[in-house]
Amino acid sequence: MNKVLLIDDDVELTTLMQEYLVEEGYDVATGTDGGTAIAAAARNSVDLIVLDIMIPRMNGIEVLQRIRKLSQVPVLMLTARGDDIDRISGLSLGADDYVTKPCSPGELAARVRAILRRANQPAAATDTLRAGRLVVHPGNRTAEWNGQPLELTGTEFSLLEVLARNAGQLVPKQDISKQAFGKPLTPFDRRIDVHISSVRQKLGLREDGQSWIKSVRGQGYQLLLDRHASTV
Repeated sequence: MNKVLLIDDDVELTTLMQEYLVEEGYDVATGTDGGTAIAAAARNSVDLIVLDIMIPRMNGIEVLQRIRKLSQVPVLMLTARGDDIDRISGLSLGADDYVTKPCSPGELAARVRAILRRANQPAAATDTLRAGRLVVHPGNRTAEWNGQPLELTGTEFSLLEVLARNAGQLVPKQDISKQAFGKPLTPFDRRIDVHISSVRQKLGLREDGQSWIKSVRGQGYQLLLDRHASTV
């Protein structure tokens, strides 16, 4: 049974969400402050954290920054409707997804389910994928770049795996969304762009100063290979 931690100072909403997620089969704990989330991440005691941005004392963005220094536990952010800056900040700092408030318990549960499905996706341990300098291990959802481990969130790993399986080819954003997130891309959805930006930073730049992940405006992304490199 997956354990979910809900962090929100809206007690009424938290109780509603907790009851719904428990009915969906999750072990759900709650808290009202960021310290609870940070401690849970440090102990590696939960499978997913639902984190409201507007919590007292230390806001959700600050809490997320501290969590990412300790753990790659999946984090689902709760943001105010229309607050694009907070959503983009959360994704760029390593949040796996976000839900805008007010939201229905069903919508929250669907996002929780999708994130945990990606995080727990089974794969053969021997299924190693090589794409130039990149080595991807779907079995344990880890990756290496230039022989060094990459620190990736679950969502970042899913995106990078899709690009690696199609290395050297342009992958439409709609295909990336379906393969990495298991859902179609919606208009004005910038999740992919923000997560790709984070992965780019972790890969660094090519010798020519360009990114290893090429974007084609309005179409999609392509993982570039070294000349003469191949995929396996």
